[in-house]
Amino acid sequence: MQSGELFNSETIFTDVLLPVPIPQAFTYRAPRHLAEQVRVGSRVIVPFGKNRVLTGIISKVHGTPPEKYKAKYIAELMDDEPVVTPEQLWLFQWVADYYMCHPGEVMNMALPSGMKVNSESRIQLNPDFESEELLEDFEKEILKVVEEKESLSYADLSKYLEESNVNKVIKKLIDKGAVLVYEEVKERYSPKKVKKLRLAAKYANQSAALALIDELEGKTKQQEVILKFIGLLPPDKIREKNLHGLDKAFFKDLSASSLKTLVKNEVLEEFEITVSRFEKYDADEMATITLTEPQQNASDQIMEAFAEQQVVLFHGITGSGKTEIYIDLIDKVLSSGSQVLLMLPEIALTTQIVSRLQKVFGDKMGVYHSKFSDNERVEVYMGVLKGNYQFVVGVRSSIFLPFTNLGLVIADEEHETSYKQFDPAPRYHARDVAIMLAHRQHAKVLLGSATPSFESYWQAKNGKYGLVELHQRFGKATLPAFEVIDMKEERKAERVNKGFSQSFLEALEANIKRKEQTIIFQNRRGYAPYMNCEECNWIGQCHQCAVSLTHHMYENTLVCHYCGYKETAPKVCPVCESTKLKSVGIGTEKIEEDLQELFPEARILRMDLDTTRSKNAYQNIISEFAEGDVDILVGTQMISKGLDFDNVSLVAVFNADKMIYFPDFRAAERAFQMITQVSGRAGRKEKPGTVFIQTGGPDHSVLKYVLENDFIGFYDKEIHEREGFNYPPFSRVISITTKHIMRNVSHQAAGKLAAVLKKYLGPQRVLGPEKALVERVRNQYLFEVWVKLEKDKLNMKAVKAYIAEQITEINTEKEFKSVRFVVNVDVV
Repeated sequence: MQSGELFNSETIFTDVLLPVPIPQAFTYRAPRHLAEQVRVGSRVIVPFGKNRVLTGIISKVHGTPPEKYKAKYIAELMDDEPVVTPEQLWLFQWVADYYMCHPGEVMNMALPSGMKVNSESRIQLNPDFESEELLEDFEKEILKVVEEKESLSYADLSKYLEESNVNKVIKKLIDKGAVLVYEEVKERYSPKKVKKLRLAAKYANQSAALALIDELEGKTKQQEVILKFIGLLPPDKIREKNLHGLDKAFFKDLSASSLKTLVKNEVLEEFEITVSRFEKYDADEMATITLTEPQQNASDQIMEAFAEQQVVLFHGITGSGKTEIYIDLIDKVLSSGSQVLLMLPEIALTTQIVSRLQKVFGDKMGVYHSKFSDNERVEVYMGVLKGNYQFVVGVRSSIFLPFTNLGLVIADEEHETSYKQFDPAPRYHARDVAIMLAHRQHAKVLLGSATPSFESYWQAKNGKYGLVELHQRFGKATLPAFEVIDMKEERKAERVNKGFSQSFLEALEANIKRKEQTIIFQNRRGYAPYMNCEECNWIGQCHQCAVSLTHHMYENTLVCHYCGYKETAPKVCPVCESTKLKSVGIGTEKIEEDLQELFPEARILRMDLDTTRSKNAYQNIISEFAEGDVDILVGTQMISKGLDFDNVSLVAVFNADKMIYFPDFRAAERAFQMITQVSGRAGRKEKPGTVFIQTGGPDHSVLKYVLENDFIGFYDKEIHEREGFNYPPFSRVISITTKHIMRNVSHQAAGKLAAVLKKYLGPQRVLGPEKALVERVRNQYLFEVWVKLEKDKLNMKAVKAYIAEQITEINTEKEFKSVRFVVNVDVV
């Protein structure tokens, strides 16, 4: 219901969704001057609690006051038109219900930070203050500045005093009654503006402009400005081009005072325009693609499958050219007038695929990911809302953009765990949310992968999804040859150097000589997993988490990869003061250093979380490698995902065992996916590729299926075991983790929850409580309870409601009030 229907009633109320973990929207009154303007989907600034000011979204407009509290007034309406669509509000609620969190948490994550307000503390003079004799001299100086500026932020005062901590100074001024503190609320987003100059209309033709130059004879600097200005305009189009103006930045090397005088004398006009933060693409440079016969057949089969099914799984081997097929499908959907979303699991993928897509789709396409600034993300969001972007490429959060006419969602590398958010809530899976959103908007969903998740493949084999398979690489490219290296035998024969087998090092040396490129995969960043004293066996431990600190040689630090704690690496043992400290284990940083020592002439790059923190780091690394300026790329799992390099002919998996023997029911599936994906980076063009896999268990069944490129055989074996143990896809798994600073309290809370759930669901469906894989994180002890629910046998909504009810019940007990329960639906 919109506000206009209620205008004749005494008071208009709005339900406002707030970015806090509460179960429902809060009701606020609309002030009379805003009564006709409030709309569902508009942002409002509202008071909440004692001193908080929040940005909320109106989810309902009505005339019913709340029963349990007196509604406060909306402080400010931020939008003339709604910025959140009814479809988004529906999705926020669905995600909250399914993933057992609160709608406000979903909204808070879904909206770009730049669309929320922030508040800044400022000081102003107290009009009732009359006791200047109480002030010290420097305090009087501060008051003069405050009076002159009308108000000062804490940051402004800090600059004025040249001191970072100004709280004490402000507190003294408040205690003396000299100043008042207030919160100024500001919107974070600011459009990008460019200052421009143009000739006044009477000079905007060739003859008048030439006459103006004569008039300025003797005023050399002003004449210089006008000469440059006219020189930048085509003589036959002065009037037309002058209307658009020239960037003021063009004249920064000329006299600023002359520019100011020309503007003052109305010779030049200064104005501002709002511009996009994104580069424009020339339509004349747009590329087209031509599909090969196998690709065209796959595209046609997908369209045929869409006629029968809403969701289609596209199983195409690595290097089969899935991107070209996506482009073909996207073009068809855009031609019909509908919107398209292409989701990618990692920012690392976007940098390479985006440049390819922009050459085809140009300015129709928006890009949305977390490395963009707040302002850039808002521009893409608003561009989708206003219809400027019909096609968006983004990571998982892009599923919450304001699409209104969605025709197709593509989830590339749909098996990737990066689509699942772990912290904070909502702990959603973007692939599954995409399917629900598409269902709501009558759109189609294409799930693409060379190594599909068992859940998706099972759905396809059982007829719930369409299935299209492509088992042929693009063009003349062939699948790589494999070399499995038994590291136990290599060590016995003393053929291991710095963790690498001699046969791989020989292949690497030959590859460098041929000027071909190599990728080395090790799924552990840092220099070494931990630092150890050889005398007393001291190991650097995080004081907040039950894990060892990872040694980062470049910064000479020990870092916790769970909480971020960092300390300088010691020169001597902190316990016995021995100098016999050594780094144990091998991370990507150590591999990079060792390879540089073994091959001093080689050009080596590393791509992991540590080297890709800055905005353009991914792009710079990938571009440098793609241009052939690098011989060896060392990296973590981000190098395994969809990257396409022509000159890579050698790939090495440094340690396959860490993946294969990980304690998780999905370990074999993930190991198969990871090794297959990283192997797929080799031999993508006409050059044949070779993959070396270093392992202590060369006969493991996972490796056997990888070598034979037999996904279907691997799936058949694993799915039989999953069914026997009632693991997904035959069940849904919900994990509930308790967190508390006291181990026994966390354990007891988990035990109490497990007991009531076993009574309700039966002991065979509830596992635990067990301590988490990492028992302590950020000084909190973690215990887990797992609930396995057979598909189609239980009412999931009722079970989730019961779990939520029991958690609330336990949290109301005195000893468990401070226990935090974290619920994760559909654990991956």
